[in-house]
Amino acid sequence: MTRPQLRNLLSSTAILRRTLSPNPNHQFDFAAKSPYRPSFLSSSPPTFSENHRLFPTPGLDFLGRRISGINFISSQSTSDVLAKCWNCNEKAEAAPFLVCQSCRCIQPMDHSVDYFQIFGLEKKYDIEVHNLERKYKDWQKQLHPDLVHSKSEKEREYAAEQSARVIDAYRTLSKPLSRAIYVLKLEGLNVDEEETISEPDLLAEIMEIRESVEEAADSQALNKIRSEMQKELKHLSSLFTNAYHGRNFGEAVNTIRRMRYYERVIEEIVRKL
Repeated sequence: MTRPQLRNLLSSTAILRRTLSPNPNHQFDFAAKSPYRPSFLSSSPPTFSENHRLFPTPGLDFLGRRISGINFISSQSTSDVLAKCWNCNEKAEAAPFLVCQSCRCIQPMDHSVDYFQIFGLEKKYDIEVHNLERKYKDWQKQLHPDLVHSKSEKEREYAAEQSARVIDAYRTLSKPLSRAIYVLKLEGLNVDEEETISEPDLLAEIMEIRESVEEAADSQALNKIRSEMQKELKHLSSLFTNAYHGRNFGEAVNTIRRMRYYERVIEEIVRKL
């Protein structure tokens, strides 16, 4: 990298940091009602430490290094040449994912095919989940071990790899939070969802919600709280959609972090039910 390129990179990083960092001079009104505050909570949030991490799971990249905020990553590569089947050498109009359209042999995993392409869906955040579930079941039928037991050992191994990838794709796209993280990844943004956001009113609300979960008398009370959390997630999903469509990635990332807090409350409730 040349010296001018290095200066430009450092300048861009500084601008991004100023854009995404909270304003230290901003004063929060703890008496004001937060737009994210569920209706069943009291109006007075409890005292807490701003730096307290409610869910102390560190954010690490795949090398085990701490990452902060947004990391720009290279976009997925797609081959410009026509793919060929490993068995019949037939060229495909598009890179084959599961099976060769000519000889029907199961193909090795192709990481250039994204999760939306696996299910034949438009690459967007607001998808029809029922269509996703239907196509997921169709793929699983094709890759079920009972249906590929007569294939060669190589194809059975490919089928197991493909099945695992289909499952991961379905789990990622079926949930609003993981789908939001994934669509930003396709845009070249790697989000550290674990980074604590500087919103004292939101953090206080989550602490109070978790106390309500701990004190819930029965499953009916827990389900009521879960219903409220799902409403909050639906609202935040709408905010993410607007930010994503408007290419406001800074706001999209902040919304993902808010979603994560509510998602973890739901996970905690599920464990208790």
